[in-house]
Amino acid sequence: MKQRIMSGMRPTGKLHLGHYLGVIDNWVKLQDEYDCYFSVADWHALTTKYDKTENLRNDILDVVMDWLACGIDPDKATIYVQSLVPETAELHIYLSMITPQNWVERDPTLKDMAKILKTKEGMGTQINYGLMGYPVLMTADILTFNADLVPVGIDQVAHVELTRDIVRRFNNVYNTDFFKEPQPKLNNCSLICGLDGNKMGKSFNNDIKISDSAEITAKKVMTAITDRSRMRKDDPGHPDECEVAFKYWKIFGRVNEGVNEVETVRCECEKGLRGCADCKRQLGAKINERMAKIRERRTYYEQHPELVEKIIREGSAKARVEAQKILAEVRKLVKMY
Repeated sequence: MKQRIMSGMRPTGKLHLGHYLGVIDNWVKLQDEYDCYFSVADWHALTTKYDKTENLRNDILDVVMDWLACGIDPDKATIYVQSLVPETAELHIYLSMITPQNWVERDPTLKDMAKILKTKEGMGTQINYGLMGYPVLMTADILTFNADLVPVGIDQVAHVELTRDIVRRFNNVYNTDFFKEPQPKLNNCSLICGLDGNKMGKSFNNDIKISDSAEITAKKVMTAITDRSRMRKDDPGHPDECEVAFKYWKIFGRVNEGVNEVETVRCECEKGLRGCADCKRQLGAKINERMAKIRERRTYYEQHPELVEKIIREGSAKARVEAQKILAEVRKLVKMY
């Protein structure tokens, strides 16, 4: 049997290149080797956006459309919406009963989210109960399918460690070895900064969306920060000091089939043979070349939303069948009526 993987994303609307390069492209590769469950985590969205749900349904559809366009195949991986698998919520209750408060409070992801909320929302020292339980709900997501592996970046390993702690405590309290201790599966994906050199994000208005047209992408790339020390087109450039554009070239430039576009760009820049504007125009073309088929598929799903709804319904139903098996065993172990 294939090992099982579980991962998910909060529905924040249309996804950007950071999501594609950092997460989705890795998922596409994993779905051929593993039994994958990919969740649109709408309950997690409520932990910070409980009062802003007017676009939640459309945001869920946008996320799934982007996944499908990028190559997530519902015949290979199970795509589901978290709230359509209520077994996760019941499992969350059982896990919350055995999880010490200080385990949750020290979770770095929770600390970061709390800091952001206090800054943005003026919440002072208060955070809501749902956000406080966010790490345990993430654990329930993973254990709903008793996953073997969780694909994460290095910054998320601490959460998988919390999940492992909770698994050990559950197994000890109920004298079982039912739950596996999931292992983090570190991805080796390309990371991409925003057009301003900071972390790419929708709220920062520095992103290139998967669904952006070629024209919009080209215009956005022209705003990317380059070598600030360069004054004229024929000044010698410093690619390693180029804050955004050359970093993008390292991701989107061809370095195979006897062609090394990255080194060509470096050499021409250092010799003052390549101006920043021309460089960014060519870069925009390279990004559009890479994204062309993905955007074509994205347009197809936009024109057939009923197909996306069907994929969500069928995937969520399939996920529930497996979740019910896991929960039935948990209820026995906890001695529920």
